Amino acid sequence: MKYRVRVLLLVVFLFSGSLLRAQTQPNAPAETGKNVFQVVNPDFKVSPHTGMTRQHWLDAAQYLLTGAFQYVKTVEDPMVFPKQPGKSYPRDGVHTPTEMLEGLCRTLFVAVPLLKENPNLEINGIKVADYYRRQLVKLTEPSSPTYVKPRAKDGGPSQILVEFGGLAVSLFYAPDVLWKPLTAPQKEALSKTMLSYGDGPTIGSNWRFFNIFVLSFFKEQGYQVNEKLMLEYLDKSLEQYRGQGWYNDSPAYDYYSMWAFQMYGPLWSEFFGKKHYPAYAAKFQANFNDLRDNYPYLFSRDGQMIMWGRSIAYRFAAVVPFPLMGLAQKPDTNYGWMRRIASGAMLQFLQNPDFMASDQIPTLGFYGAFEPAVQIYSARASVFWMGKAFLGLLVPEGNPFWTAEENEGAWEKELAKGNVYHKFQEGSKILITDYPNIGAAEVRAWCHETVAKDWQLFRSTENYNRLSYNSAFPWQADGPNGEVAMNYVIKNQKNEWEALRLFTFKKFENGIYYRDAVLETNDQIKLNLADIPLPNGILRLDLNTSTQAAPLRLGHYALPRLKSAIRKETKKVKGHQVQIIDNGEYQLAMVTLSGWDGLETVNATGLHPVSKESTVINATDQFRPEQKKEAYATLMLWKKSGEKWTDDELVPVKKIASAADGKTFTVSFRKGAAKTVRFE
Repeated sequence: MKYRVRVLLLVVFLFSGSLLRAQTQPNAPAETGKNVFQVVNPDFKVSPHTGMTRQHWLDAAQYLLTGAFQYVKTVEDPMVFPKQPGKSYPRDGVHTPTEMLEGLCRTLFVAVPLLKENPNLEINGIKVADYYRRQLVKLTEPSSPTYVKPRAKDGGPSQILVEFGGLAVSLFYAPDVLWKPLTAPQKEALSKTMLSYGDGPTIGSNWRFFNIFVLSFFKEQGYQVNEKLMLEYLDKSLEQYRGQGWYNDSPAYDYYSMWAFQMYGPLWSEFFGKKHYPAYAAKFQANFNDLRDNYPYLFSRDGQMIMWGRSIAYRFAAVVPFPLMGLAQKPDTNYGWMRRIASGAMLQFLQNPDFMASDQIPTLGFYGAFEPAVQIYSARASVFWMGKAFLGLLVPEGNPFWTAEENEGAWEKELAKGNVYHKFQEGSKILITDYPNIGAAEVRAWCHETVAKDWQLFRSTENYNRLSYNSAFPWQADGPNGEVAMNYVIKNQKNEWEALRLFTFKKFENGIYYRDAVLETNDQIKLNLADIPLPNGILRLDLNTSTQAAPLRLGHYALPRLKSAIRKETKKVKGHQVQIIDNGEYQLAMVTLSGWDGLETVNATGLHPVSKESTVINATDQFRPEQKKEAYATLMLWKKSGEKWTDDELVPVKKIASAADGKTFTVSFRKGAAKTVRFE
């Protein structure tokens, strides 16, 4: 690619234009706030699970926007917030025009649905429409601290392109409020600046839509645009489709692969495509229709989303495809379930006391601030990308998405307790698994990125390299002493614990998900992996095919400490070592069936997104290739706290028999059919 990814973010994030000294305290701590969103006058008739209606979505938008407007005293003030300590930019605490552009364009996602409903909206004595119009004009004024220089002729893709792409979406959404009141010279100046970025290079990912929206908006307004480039980017975006609702985001699969592509395509079609390019709009709509078969299953029974992939600070932006289903009004769509998921995920964060910091801006993290989940391309204002969920308010009142009675969809009858269910996507190799016994969803997906080449330090990390991700158990970061959750770590030649991250998908067959893995720093360390989800957990059957000796550890999911200390229990069941931990909400059990030296319960500090203190169970082994060893057979089990374990639940496997080839294993269960594991 002519313009590599590394050009893209650092240059513009960190060194763009003139600098503005912080108007707020740049290193103010993002402490837990107490201002939790309240659902006022809930409607439990239409929404028996959440009480949320369309009006409550508008209330949620205003709740977020009110926090942002605490930092605006006049229409001249930029939208800039306190920095969260850590790797987010600006790392020196000096605010930049790019950061302020993020604050402007991203809070606008939250504002435009409110302004479309009420153009005279005021917050903290500021007329919101006046504020945003004035700020749009200031982007083109060289004397303004928020001035954005037009892209140089040889300029590459940048964060400014990202924000202008988002701005074009908002202009499309509410042109009567944001665009039409501008004077002709103001429009001309803004169009020249925005088109200089839209009519230019991009990144071969969902970024192409930023160019597409800029070019499309100004074409709609009668400007001459590079239509050839726009069509090229449309074609290339459609080429990234892999079926069953999933796009490839070059190279990753994550929430961007679903919610970003599946928001941009339908919105572009609605705003522009159906009128001017109906054939493209039809393709995006056909791809959008495919997501109904699996994306809803990626959320828990109560609508909670999984902590998975980069930019997790955008949180419930992931639900925006669900309201957009209302644009099609297909009679076979369970709109009550779609709204239950969308509202549930929204409340997952808005009602978590750690979500909103004491400065009234959402934290960079999952719930509270969590540095391992933050990327270097994020600023504090980046969190308002979650406001894209409110673009779903484009769907009007009276639409089935808002009027259908809220329900739990497949969880009510299709997903029966005592069983485990899968949705496998052949094109993307993504496996979604649902566990009715605890109402949780789980995902297994791509990860194959070296630390050596991961200059942004997110695709090789815990954001992607866990063996699986579960809605009930947010991922824990790895610790320097071998603390690991839901992955293997191996002691490398530098005497450091190194996590597996180079995974190669092999097949999904008979309910078994197969991958191979190799250690990045030593290709003599190799494992063949087989995941067998069970009704109450996972049976792992893994072969260590390494040709060099190395200590290794395998971690279960981790539990955060909640109201009291985590309870621990060790016992033997049917001749196997069992360790159990219980935090008052869930209990996790780990059972070693073969291959392992032992089990350890490991306490950790500062590694978990939910609590400062956490606990994980690790299996341990001192592997030596000259010693013939059994396969690593490991049970990773769970139950809700307070439920009793039977011995058959703790050890549901009766026998594991290996064939002469050493690659085929027959697993006999105490209940249910046997499974045959065949490694290639």
